[in-house]
Amino acid sequence: MFTSKELATIMVGLNFVKSQVDEGLVEDAKGVDVKIKNVLPDELKEFMVSLEGRTIVDPYLKFGGEKKKGGNWYLISSAIAQEKRMQFKYTTKSGETGIRKIDPYILVFYEDHWNVIGRSHLRGESRNFILESIEEVKILEENYTLKDEIDVERLIYGSETTSEMIILDIEKKELARLEANIPAKIIKKEPLNSEIIKVSFKFDNLAFINEWLLQFGRKVKIVAPEKLIEKRKLLLKDMLNQ
Repeated sequence: MFTSKELATIMVGLNFVKSQVDEGLVEDAKGVDVKIKNVLPDELKEFMVSLEGRTIVDPYLKFGGEKKKGGNWYLISSAIAQEKRMQFKYTTKSGETGIRKIDPYILVFYEDHWNVIGRSHLRGESRNFILESIEEVKILEENYTLKDEIDVERLIYGSETTSEMIILDIEKKELARLEANIPAKIIKKEPLNSEIIKVSFKFDNLAFINEWLLQFGRKVKIVAPEKLIEKRKLLLKDMLNQ
């Protein structure tokens, strides 16, 4: 039987899953919740009930976001565990829909959505697919073989060959927030003074990182590359003209 500390840990995990945008994950977490309560002694059940409404994980997702269907997470995780190829219908951000076949490697949660990363048979290289844009998931009777152990960091952060070095000056008090959320691996941190840290990382989508950095306002300054600085100027000018 669980100790109260173990049960509290489970509650944090279940509340995280219940806060998700994916409707299937939320419903599955509720099912696990019910089964655990059914086998707990009265004392621990009372402890669990008292915690579930008072341990809130990511309230803006839990209360603010509409739950969405898509991307059967269980079938995808099963394909990953069995190292089997899978096929699904995918809708891109531009609205184009087509059938995709992939070798699924990892499931990744980022900010407000889940992704599956795997080798796309259409592109012949690793690609990222957002679960809520996936429909009609099928596990195929085709196993794939990994030549090497999966490099999770490389899959998440992408290939450095297509990336550019980004250099920022950021206020020291904002560094932890940047490190916790930045969609890249920080290569170097260098204090400039007691208030400012110089941060370097590589990224392959300047338009995305330009908009992403806006959340830090004046607390971050783009030092390089020059074309990212120009993108920042154009973006701010466009925003002012709206």
